[in-house]
This record gives sequence, structure tokens and C-alpha cells, in this order.
Amino acid sequence: MEAFESLLLGLTNFAIYFGLSLVALLLFKFLYTLVTPYDEWALVKNQNSAAACALSGAVIGFSIALGSAATNSVSIVDFAVWAVIALIAQIVAFFVVRMFMPLISQRIQDNEIPAGIVLGAVSIAIGILNAASLTY
Repeated sequence: MEAFESLLLGLTNFAIYFGLSLVALLLFKFLYTLVTPYDEWALVKNQNSAAACALSGAVIGFSIALGSAATNSVSIVDFAVWAVIALIAQIVAFFVVRMFMPLISQRIQDNEIPAGIVLGAVSIAIGILNAASLTY
């Protein structure tokens, strides 16, 4: 019976962390698309590959950091705090790339795929570094 109770507790924790992760992911997508000067989702729907690369990289980068937060957190509150930090890091990454490539927003809107790849790759790199930094 004790093994069954342990399994139920594990499933409960899984459901809580997974559910919160999905909420965080949706919140990230919403906030990220608010801070960028273009509507990635509309661009992606119009088959803009550069926007798809950039947005996909940002979502993957955030998810990597979010996964690390879930793995290393000691409580739900701890997880939520690190999820917010990961979200901020991804948004900062966008602005850092924009400092070095001031026309990146226009280039993505113009469907210049290399610009989308660079922004997506930087977002993934930030996510990996963020995830590695979340260990205690």
C-alpha cells in the first residue's frame, strides 16, 4: 500500500509541475510576443520562416530553463520564482541580440531566415546557460 501512496504522490507532483510548466509556457509566449515589435504568431501563420525560427528558439530556450527549474526546485514557489527568472532571461536575450543587430526585427518581418536562425540560436543558448545556472 505504501508503494501505491508513493506513486500517487509522484503523479500529483508531476501533474502540478507539468500543469504549471504549461501555464508558464503560455505566459511566456504571450509576454514574449508582446515585447517584440512584430507579431510572431501572425508572421508564422503567414509562413514567415524567419519568425518561426526566432519564436521556436525562444520557446525551446525557455523550456530548457523551465525543465531545469522543475528538476532542481525544492518547492512550487521555488519553481515559480525560477520560471520567472527564466522568462526574464529570454526577453533580455532578445534585447541583447537587438543591440548587436539593430535591424533584426525588420529582417525577421522581411522573412530573412538567417536573422531568425541567429535569434533562435541565441535564445536556445541562453536557455541552456540559464538551465545550467539553476542548479544548487
